[in-house]
Amino acid sequence: MEYKVATIDDIEATLKLHAKYQIDTIDEADKKDGFVTTAFSKEELTQLIEQEQGLFIAKEGDEVLAYVMSASWNFWSKWVMFQHMIADLPNLTYKGQELSIENSYQYGPICIDKSVRGTEVLEKIFNFALEKMSERYPILITFVNQINPRSYQAHHRKLGLDIIQEFEFNGNLYWELGCLTKR
Repeated sequence: MEYKVATIDDIEATLKLHAKYQIDTIDEADKKDGFVTTAFSKEELTQLIEQEQGLFIAKEGDEVLAYVMSASWNFWSKWVMFQHMIADLPNLTYKGQELSIENSYQYGPICIDKSVRGTEVLEKIFNFALEKMSERYPILITFVNQINPRSYQAHHRKLGLDIIQEFEFNGNLYWELGCLTKR
């Protein structure tokens, strides 16, 4: 398995994986094992790659089997959910630091093909992305919809992210999680 920062050439394979597990296109039987809520376009992934160097993938041959998206709050700010989170950052502290758009970034979504779930892929791609983003930010911030318990278990229990707060947005409940990028 190759772990790398994605290039433009990886977009189609990444979107193929994304479509398998995005909430609007996932097989109903697979939904219980986790899903990605946000849809992404080729243009958005191009921007994520070119402006943020924030798409990290696990590849076997030409197939993308996992991805992690990580980017500045500025990148995410066009989505209403992230506007809400950005506005709330100054009200939050983590490990004694007031959160800001300068000292934190938004991690996620992450998507792992079911053929490699339960292997070392989650930890390896997470740590690869964390190491790359630690060059720019000291704090990782993410959120998990409370209707997605598999993602919560993976992030809180398996990867060790701390719960910063619970919050409500657009009728849904979320956990906001974080960790230091230098562990």
